[in-house]
Amino acid sequence: MELWKAIILGILQGATEFLPVSSSGHLVLIPWLFGWDESPLIFDVVVHLGTLVAVLLYFWRDWLTLLRAGWTALRTRSTQDPDARLLLLIGLGTVPAALAGALLEDVFESAFSEPALVAAFLLVTALLLTVSERLSTANQSLSGLTVRDALTVGIAQAFAILPGISRSGSTIAAGLWRGLPRATAARFSFLLATPIILGAGGKQALDVVTGDAIVGQDMALPMVACFLSAALVGYACVWFLMRLLKERSLYGFAAYCAAFGTLSLLVALLT
Repeated sequence: MELWKAIILGILQGATEFLPVSSSGHLVLIPWLFGWDESPLIFDVVVHLGTLVAVLLYFWRDWLTLLRAGWTALRTRSTQDPDARLLLLIGLGTVPAALAGALLEDVFESAFSEPALVAAFLLVTALLLTVSERLSTANQSLSGLTVRDALTVGIAQAFAILPGISRSGSTIAAGLWRGLPRATAARFSFLLATPIILGAGGKQALDVVTGDAIVGQDMALPMVACFLSAALVGYACVWFLMRLLKERSLYGFAAYCAAFGTLSLLVALLT
């Protein structure tokens, strides 16, 4: 892969993994629109590692607190600590996407070869963001999150395995529907994303190790560039979104998804 393409791939993944506009949708549609060859699987591993580093760096204090609380809860066999309970709810919310990925992998993967379908799913993301803003009540706190709330957001994350359905968009939308304020819904969304990004990257890494992929020396620089661009842009986008949602709505992202989805759908239908 050329160096400039590797950088663009990293930027795309870093930005769209966390902004509610669908990373998988962009990684399907952008190369398709420009006629690029499919990127080697090793680059999928690298960009997932980059975005994992980004979200861990931003929320490292949160994760340190959660893991300490979880360890204490294991020793005392008590989940009275709100942080231990939140960690448990994050684990519970991860289950639907993990099951969907394991049981329906072939079904989901077939959608990646259909640009028109991916574009249509972007329109679904736009609808989800718009409706969630309409239904938002912002009367819930993260400490008051229930098992039902966590499962609802987790199920939304499972649907986001489909390319074009934004993971952050669907989970933030579900959080708003369950009464969380925007910034709080985004925080829970990103914490919930961490094990999923780790799992997806691990699965792809296993595919590389057990497959016939060959990593030549000429791929070293593009891989480093891809990782760095994904990590840096990913961190910047998490920082940006967490601040934006304290004061602004999701309507701008909904409009973008609608515009890009409509354009891509028209191109797919006319070619």
